[in-house]
Amino acid sequence: MERERESERDYCRGTPSINTSSPSSSSSSSSSSPPSLSLSLSLSLSRIGERARMAPRSAIAATFPYPERFQAAAAYAGIGRDPNSASTAAIARLPDDARLKLQWLYHQAKFGPYAAQKPNTRKPAEESEWTSGDQPEKMLSAEAMRLFVEVLEANDPEWYFKVPESIIKPLLDALVNPETIAAQNENLLETKDEDAIKEGFDSVKIFDTWTVLSTSGRKPKPRYKHGATILQDKMYIFGGCYSGRYLSNLQVLDLKSLTWSEIEAKTQSPGSATTVPVAPCAGHSLITWGRKILSIGGHSKDYSDTVTVKEFDPQTCTWANIKTCGKPPISRSGQSVTLIGTTLVICKENPSMNDVHILDLETMTWDEINTIGTPPFPRSDHTAACHCERYLLIFGGGSRSTCFNDLHVLDLETRKWSIPKQVGITPSPRTGHAGVRIGEYWFIVGGGNNNDGVSETLCFDMSNLAWSVVTTVQGRMPLASEGLSIVFTTYKGKEFLVSFGGYSGNYSNEVHVLKASYKSDIPPPITNGIISSTALTMYNSPNGSILNSEIKHDQDRKVEQTTTDKVHLSIPNITQKESSGVIGAVKTDIDGLKVALKTEQLLTRQLQQALALTHRTIANLTEELKVVVDGLAPERSRLFELEANVAELQQKLQPMEGFQKAVEFLRQKKAA
Repeated sequence: MERERESERDYCRGTPSINTSSPSSSSSSSSSSPPSLSLSLSLSLSRIGERARMAPRSAIAATFPYPERFQAAAAYAGIGRDPNSASTAAIARLPDDARLKLQWLYHQAKFGPYAAQKPNTRKPAEESEWTSGDQPEKMLSAEAMRLFVEVLEANDPEWYFKVPESIIKPLLDALVNPETIAAQNENLLETKDEDAIKEGFDSVKIFDTWTVLSTSGRKPKPRYKHGATILQDKMYIFGGCYSGRYLSNLQVLDLKSLTWSEIEAKTQSPGSATTVPVAPCAGHSLITWGRKILSIGGHSKDYSDTVTVKEFDPQTCTWANIKTCGKPPISRSGQSVTLIGTTLVICKENPSMNDVHILDLETMTWDEINTIGTPPFPRSDHTAACHCERYLLIFGGGSRSTCFNDLHVLDLETRKWSIPKQVGITPSPRTGHAGVRIGEYWFIVGGGNNNDGVSETLCFDMSNLAWSVVTTVQGRMPLASEGLSIVFTTYKGKEFLVSFGGYSGNYSNEVHVLKASYKSDIPPPITNGIISSTALTMYNSPNGSILNSEIKHDQDRKVEQTTTDKVHLSIPNITQKESSGVIGAVKTDIDGLKVALKTEQLLTRQLQQALALTHRTIANLTEELKVVVDGLAPERSRLFELEANVAELQQKLQPMEGFQKAVEFLRQKKAA
């Protein structure tokens, strides 16, 4: 393992940084571009070829863009070559399932959906893979190329270093051949949008549908029960569990470049400047706090009787154990950690589920909350979220034999548990799921029910207490697994859910994204507000009713009295019957104003999102223009240098003309 890491570091140092995006990924935006784009593409391909020639010969395949990288991978694997050489090709050394996947993807990339007959084999594993039906029947050719390279890299991580010279040279010559470049430019201008390689979050066109996100760099090891958080447009993945072993590595996904990288982090020893390796852990929670990351709880080999708090500093790449005051909670698994203002609220498995602790992040002091009301039944692996900076919502979880689908609310001011009345669909029981809040909406993803994975992604409207199904996945996908992580990020004014990992019979290291639409199937029965009297009643009433008759009667009486007083001030000597009519008219006007206000707020939000999108687009275009200008500067300097070299050579060739004449004269004289 250490040798592989050292080889990877040497390769990263020796290989120049090259944008490996496929040329066809620009076709959607270049179909109507000016002729200067053709020159820019030619220069880009030439620059790629030149850098590839300068790269170490052993790693040169890693510098190729698509489809050349796919062609190098297919030739190395031995697919599409002479059948007599298949036994000596790399594909013969791969497992049966990997070999079949590569054959499927190669055929999909070159010819379309795979329609060949069942292979003539007696191997049960190969027949099982063939008849599983899990392979996609239709996908873009470019996506099949990328998946082909990823499958080969997963089974043969060092294939870049093993590609023969006979495969490299033709592909390299094609990259810098002017005729090839001209043909590729012509193809780019004719390529349709649906055939282009779509990079990053721009590839997600449909709302409320999970999509696999293509990434570059070395992927993390598959895992579940890890921690995930967002800090400065980067998703940090720490720890987790794989095949019964705790993990200690810290992986980072840059959400702008969609590139994975690993941080060689260390733990700073208490009271000294020395560092020690990071202890593996799983079942912990990652929370972003300022410009640092907190890890709370979890299991590790370094057993602790109480919950530990660690802090990671991205500037120094070091973990440090945080010293806390007060009485920390007992160390257990399956806790939920929720950031509310400057405090962390931790709910842990307890016989009475009355184990609620608060950690003040400013003083690092623990405090235990003594709650009243009926607490939730003992459980673990639930999710929690905060609403209005006051209400802690607990959903799902499980015990040893039961999974739950109930929702409990803890009022952090009155410290009272309640079960509010909810509308919409009834969520299915689940445990080990993940949740993330975006505004007033709480998204619940994955989980299991002791029999199978839960396939639907839920959305809970916390203002209206309404459940709805966002989408449903098919089969044993990572989105229907336990121990996955979910975070959210913003891209071009749109909010995206980002999921990673999980276990559903197989460990996953895939990244899935979902573009949320913020729409609920249930019409809002109440108005949105910070903490309105209606919200107070919803969360705090024992039976969950939105308004009971006594409160409503008392409020109507107060409103009627206040409104009547105001009317008497402006209209004296008004009768009681007339005042009732005026009150009704005023209430109608108020309702109309509320509807108008809500409409204006919605329009304002849409305009703000459009304005933010415009600003981001301008910033991206400006950055792209700067990159183009910066790229032209070296080419211009090189052109001047070439012109100077040509002039110098012409001066050196002038004396050669007289020398040639003298030689010719001597030849004629000798011949005579």
